[in-house]
Amino acid sequence: MFDEDDLREIRQERERWEDDTLDPVLDAHGERKDRFATVSNHQVDRLYTPDDVAPEDFDEDLGFPGEEPYTRGPYPTMYRGRTWTMRQFAGFGTAEETNERFKYLVDEGQTGLSTAFDMPSLMGLDSDDPMSLGEVGKEGVAVDTLRDMEILFDGIDISEVSTSFTINPSAIVIYAMYVALADEQGVPRDQIRGTFQNDMLKEFIAQKEWVIPPEPSVDIVTDTIEFAVEETPKIYPVSVSGYHIREAGSTAVQELAFTLADGFAYVEAAEERGLDVDDVAPLLSFFFNSHNSVLEEVAKFRAARRIYANVMGERYGAEKPESKRLKFHTQTAGQSLTAQQPLNNIIRVTLQAAAAVMGGTQSLHTNSYDEALALPSEEAVRIALRTQQILAEESGLADTADPMGGSYAVEALTDEVEEETMAYIDHIAEMGDGSILDGVLRGIEEGYFHREIQDAAYEYQERVDEGEEVVVGVNKYTSGGDADDTEILKVEDEVSDRQLARLESVKEERDDDRVEETLAALDEAIQNGENTMPYVIDAVKAYATMGEIMEVYEAEHGSYTETASVA
Repeated sequence: MFDEDDLREIRQERERWEDDTLDPVLDAHGERKDRFATVSNHQVDRLYTPDDVAPEDFDEDLGFPGEEPYTRGPYPTMYRGRTWTMRQFAGFGTAEETNERFKYLVDEGQTGLSTAFDMPSLMGLDSDDPMSLGEVGKEGVAVDTLRDMEILFDGIDISEVSTSFTINPSAIVIYAMYVALADEQGVPRDQIRGTFQNDMLKEFIAQKEWVIPPEPSVDIVTDTIEFAVEETPKIYPVSVSGYHIREAGSTAVQELAFTLADGFAYVEAAEERGLDVDDVAPLLSFFFNSHNSVLEEVAKFRAARRIYANVMGERYGAEKPESKRLKFHTQTAGQSLTAQQPLNNIIRVTLQAAAAVMGGTQSLHTNSYDEALALPSEEAVRIALRTQQILAEESGLADTADPMGGSYAVEALTDEVEEETMAYIDHIAEMGDGSILDGVLRGIEEGYFHREIQDAAYEYQERVDEGEEVVVGVNKYTSGGDADDTEILKVEDEVSDRQLARLESVKEERDDDRVEETLAALDEAIQNGENTMPYVIDAVKAYATMGEIMEVYEAEHGSYTETASVA
C-alpha cells in the first residue's frame, strides 16, 4: 500500500521524531514500566507506522468484508445487516429449571439458546451411576433420556430457535435426541438449526473429557458430520473449540493454531470417509476465547479468517466461498474472572466482548460476574446479557465493518499472529508426515500439545506471581469487594432426587425389549463400520439412556487413559 520511497520517508521521519520529540520526554520522565506486552506475552511496540505492515497487499491480505481472504469480516454488511447472535450459556438442575431459564433469557432479548450440561451428562453417564453422586445438575442440566430433552424444550418451537449444545464425548446422543425431538414436533430435519460442540480432539488436548480413545472418537465425530451433510444441513455438527485450549493456559497463538489444526483434521477425516470438502466445510463452525488484551484478540480473530480461507483453498481445494468463510462463536475468558472483587469482572467481560465484536464474531456469550464463585445468578446473567445489548445498541461498534482495520498496530499484530500460527500448523503437519489429522493424533499421543500449553500457563503464572502481570484485585489494588458480599446461586441436593425419580419412571414405562433391540443394532453397526447416528436416533426414541448408549461404544472401542509424557 506504500511504495519504498514512502516507507523510506516514514522511517526518516520516525528517526527525527524519536530524536526531537520522544527522547527528551524519556530522559525527563521515562515510561511507566519497562515492559509492555499482551496477556500472551506478545511484545507491544511504542508506536506502529506503515513500515510495520509493509509489504501489505491490500487485495491479498485485507480485501473487503464478505470477500476472500475475509480478514475484514465474513459478510459484506457485518452488523449493519444484523447483530451477532446473543447466545448466553444456560443450564442447571433438572430440565424444568433450565427450561425456565431459557424462557427468561428469551424474554430478556436473547436471540439464541445455549445449553450447559452437568458433568455426568458430559461424560456419558446416567444420573443413577455411582460416579454421578454429588454431581447431578450441579454445573449444568442433567439429561439422561429423551424425556429430559422433551421437558427442556417444552413450550419452545425448535423450528424458530437456534440452539447450541456444549457437549463432547456424548454429543452424538444429544444430537440424536434433538433430531428425535424435531421428529416429535413435526419439524422437518432439514429445518432445525443449531450447533453441537462435539470437538473431541480438543478434549484430548485440553479439557480432558472422554469415553473412548482418540481415533474412534474422531470416527464418531465424522459420523455426525456425514449425517448433517445428508439430513440436517442447518446444523453445525462440530464447533471446533479453542476456548478450552485457552482456558487451559495457552497463548492466543497456540489457541488459534491448535484450533485450526483440529478443524483441518476433521476435514481430512471427512475426506477419508469420501465426503466432498465443499459439502463438509460449510457445516464447520469455530469457538474462540476472548481475553483481556483487546488488540491481540482483534488481531487473532482477523488472522483466523485469513489463514482459514487460504488453507482451505490452497491445501484442500475448496471452491465454494462458504467453504473458505470461517464463522465463529466467542465466549469471554472464564479464566480471567476473579473471586476477589467479583464486580470487577463486569469490566473485564465488557472489554473482552468489545474485542470479539471488533474482531467480527458471529455469536457471543458474555460471562457473568459471579462465575468464579458458582453458577451464575439471575441478576448476573441479566447484566451479562445487557453488556452485549449495550455494545450492540449504544457503543457504535456495530455500525461499521472491521472498525480496527487499517490500524497499524492491529495490522502488524494480525501479521505476527498469522505467521506464528502457521509455523505451529506446519509443524503439526510435519509430525503427521504431511497429514494434519495424523499430526494432531500423534501430538496427543506424545503429549506435545499438553507440554506447549503447560509451559505457557506456567510462564503466565510466574509473571502474575512476580507482579509483572497485573490482575486488579488479586496482586494489585486488593482492598474491598470481598466475594462474601456476593449472593450466589445454589443448586439444592433435592434436584438429584427429582432427576433420579424421573429416570426410574422412564425405565419402568419404556419397552425394555425395544431398548435392547436398538442397542444391539447399534453394536452391530459399530462392528460393521457403519455410520452410527441413525442407530442412536432409534435408541433414544426407545428411551435408551445416555449411559446405556455410551456403554455400547465403550464396549467396542475400550476406554482411554492418558499417558503422561515429558519433553
